[in-house]
Amino acid sequence: MVTHSSPLVTHEAVYNFHDDASGVKAIIAVHSSALGPAAGGCRVLRYANDVDAMRDALRLSEGMTYKNALAGLPFGGGKSVIMLPENAGRPDFDRAAMFESFGRWVDSLSGAYVTAEDVGCSVQDIQMVSRETGHVAGLPAQPGFAGGDPSPLTAKGVFLSIEALVGHRLDSDLDGVVVGVQGLGHVGFALCELLYEAGAQLLVSDINAQTTAVAARLFGATVVKPEKMLDSAMDVFAPCALGAILTERTVAELKASIVCGAANNQLATAAQGQQLADRQVLYAPDYLVNAGGIINVAAEYLRETHDSVETRVAQIPTRLMKLVQRSEAEGTAMNVLADRMAQDIVSAGRRSQVA
Repeated sequence: MVTHSSPLVTHEAVYNFHDDASGVKAIIAVHSSALGPAAGGCRVLRYANDVDAMRDALRLSEGMTYKNALAGLPFGGGKSVIMLPENAGRPDFDRAAMFESFGRWVDSLSGAYVTAEDVGCSVQDIQMVSRETGHVAGLPAQPGFAGGDPSPLTAKGVFLSIEALVGHRLDSDLDGVVVGVQGLGHVGFALCELLYEAGAQLLVSDINAQTTAVAARLFGATVVKPEKMLDSAMDVFAPCALGAILTERTVAELKASIVCGAANNQLATAAQGQQLADRQVLYAPDYLVNAGGIINVAAEYLRETHDSVETRVAQIPTRLMKLVQRSEAEGTAMNVLADRMAQDIVSAGRRSQVA
């Protein structure tokens, strides 16, 4: 195993790891420790190349800094990505050994980074990681304490935020409101269930046809091809797949009046935030509304109760609506204001470290 670290202008440190025997490579990016140890999940994907993996780790870790700051958590921002090798789909590939190696890599940072689940990573995988390090959360919950799969808490925060935005923009509850959910992973599917129970009409898209078929059967959802979702008429667009879905072109085509979803880094560039504002589309910054998962992860790591998690998740729409009111009063795009607020919190934490 070869490791090295290299600080970047925007990040405190970036660590590259490689297991020569299995061919598994990983990146751990620490964006900021101004508020505490860097915390963020582990994304497991087959990347086209190392550059794409690095780009993902850098963007996601910066987003975690902002997410943790706005959620009021005593953690900085970090993220890890595991680059699946070519043989990862073969029956003889040792997935447990891969995550045990990753656990040793996390442990080598001596608590500077705390990991948990993200895309492509399950509770079972994290249990493998925990064999090698204690700097991990997302493990099965102990009675009375926070823990377990953080996806339902992420979905709940997004659901409560959609509910608040619909009340503000449409002066309505969710009954009969058309919501397009793009991506039916753990979070997206859980979000669909909550929306269905509230009476929303669902449009769903995912590259997995079996998952969309289940959503159609359970929730009466209309299945839309992934490439057609943004062309569909809907009140709310909830991106819950991978990031950069809101580009200059897709924003121009978007028919929804509200964007609120769980995917990280939904804006291709910051300019799309202003483009959405110019089109009178109410955009919820992803790292504000999808914080339920990291709130659960943080509470588990700090040995706090599940009730404390529920209380904090319930506060997400309150923070969101304060941002909406300020955005409307100042005429400033939502993403710009959210970034400023998070940066101010981080800067205050950095000053307190120096003091």
